[in-house]
Amino acid sequence: MFERLKAMLFKEFRQVLRDPRMKVTMFVAPIFQILVFGYAATTDVKNIPTAIYDLDNTPQSREIIRNFTSSKYFRVKQYIYNDKQLETLIDKSAASAVIRFNHGFAEKLNNGGDAEIQLILDGTDSSTASVIMSYAGSIIRQYSQKELDKRINILPLKIESFPSVDLRARVWFNENLESRFFYLPGVIAMLVTVMTLLLTSMAVVREKEIGTMEQLIVSPLRPTELILGKLIPFAIIAVIDVIFITVVGVFWFKLPIRGSVLLLFGSTFVYLITSLGMGLFISTISATQQEAMMSTFLFIFPANLLSGLIFPIANMPKIVQFITYLNPLRYFVVILRGIFLKGTGIEILWPQILALFLFGLTILSISIWRFRKLMS
Repeated sequence: MFERLKAMLFKEFRQVLRDPRMKVTMFVAPIFQILVFGYAATTDVKNIPTAIYDLDNTPQSREIIRNFTSSKYFRVKQYIYNDKQLETLIDKSAASAVIRFNHGFAEKLNNGGDAEIQLILDGTDSSTASVIMSYAGSIIRQYSQKELDKRINILPLKIESFPSVDLRARVWFNENLESRFFYLPGVIAMLVTVMTLLLTSMAVVREKEIGTMEQLIVSPLRPTELILGKLIPFAIIAVIDVIFITVVGVFWFKLPIRGSVLLLFGSTFVYLITSLGMGLFISTISATQQEAMMSTFLFIFPANLLSGLIFPIANMPKIVQFITYLNPLRYFVVILRGIFLKGTGIEILWPQILALFLFGLTILSISIWRFRKLMS
């Protein structure tokens, strides 16, 4: 019994280790993934992209702005001067928070009245928006207490009213800050990716393993027809999955869909070019179905982490943020959240759609070249 077990173990180890690509998948990939996980897996909210909309432009408003910028939480990226700029910044996700001072802020403060500051948040990411509200409230309370102490020390105690600052936050797109609205569009992106990659990556490998690849090579089918025959069924399955998931999200979980349904499926089709092309590429470089599956998951896990699906990209190190631009899933997640939660159209989302199209065209071209080489 021991000899048979020993022989079986030896055979399995020899079969796995004789393939250099499997060695890379087994030993190099885990190191790469733990590095990515260590840098990307952070929920700390800091360096929040912030815009300033100061209609008062007084020493008091500028002092509060300095209090925000001197903290490690807010990073002022832009000063805006009209409501149109504010709307564009939030729609493009260029700013997560906008601090607005209306006319007469300092005058109300000096007269001992309630001076209001408006904090406008992008509520697409409900957890981040809640944290931003907490940080901003703390800064405003500290300033208000400082002003109160200053008046108490200077003015007679018989003064009945002292100045205060009232922060009034207004959340756009996800008014109740429900976290499921943030995650559900990402779930659609993740399921489409997993489904298409797994199915397509097995397509060619299965033919090689069962010995029918030679029959396909000598068949009357042209390489282009064979490729379409492999990819189109998986594309149809993916679109059906998107329909089912969208219906469940909208009618069961009450997920708002504020944008164009036509744009939703059009952008999904563009993304399918990328995911199907990547699956075909994995299939052409894999020798076995096991290797194809492991290679697929090697791609899926870093892609999910570096897509902004769970962890904010703004919190990642600069080098990791640069790497995320090479991740097609990042653009698809932005598109889905924009369509579902913000109702943004193609005039805002066209850079992401164009990036997906270029990624898909490149990956699919390389995959077709590899497939033709395999059949020759």
